Amino acid sequence: MAARSTDEERDNIDAVHAVRRLRAVVAGNRDRDEDPTVGLISRVARGDEHAFAELYDLIAPRVHSTVLRVVRDPAMSEEVTQEVMVELWRLAPRYDAGRGSVAAWAATVAHRRAVDRVRSTQSARDRDQRDIDSSPRAPHDEVAEIVEDRLERERVTRAMTALTATQRESIELAYFSGYTYREVAAVLEVPEGTVKTRIRDGLIRIRDELEVT
Repeated sequence: MAARSTDEERDNIDAVHAVRRLRAVVAGNRDRDEDPTVGLISRVARGDEHAFAELYDLIAPRVHSTVLRVVRDPAMSEEVTQEVMVELWRLAPRYDAGRGSVAAWAATVAHRRAVDRVRSTQSARDRDQRDIDSSPRAPHDEVAEIVEDRLERERVTRAMTALTATQRESIELAYFSGYTYREVAAVLEVPEGTVKTRIRDGLIRIRDELEVT
């Protein structure tokens, strides 16, 4: 009697597990059906540019967020994000729904590309530093270079006095504070195109002033 009860309990447990697995499968299928990116990636795989535009709007923010967490640099993150989206267009025919959602797949591609960019950038910096360290430099050359740099900075400083206040402010933010054009525009609360024009005109004026002196 006890053995029969145990068998019945085991059968009941197996039945419960089977129902749960079935519900999970149904829920997964429903999620895939409701996820618009699944249909879009299929169309992108067939070369549908309109579908890619829709897909871009849906997943580009997540791609950019993933890249930014790795790269840290906003301007570089935007560049890498564009590279990832192009790669997704190229790899669309290889997407396998059984291995995860489109968003998760895109995030994986984004993370890999961001890591590659960081490594590449660091390698370039290390290579440049090794070249600098291995280059022979006589003490008198270092002194001459310091003097020359100081004189050049003084000339540039004098030339900048000929600029308008808005030109000088934009150039100082972009070239001395390391801001991007977009960041300068945000700080000054003006359109990015205006910043570019101010900097371009200011640099031309500085060049003319340096040629005169």
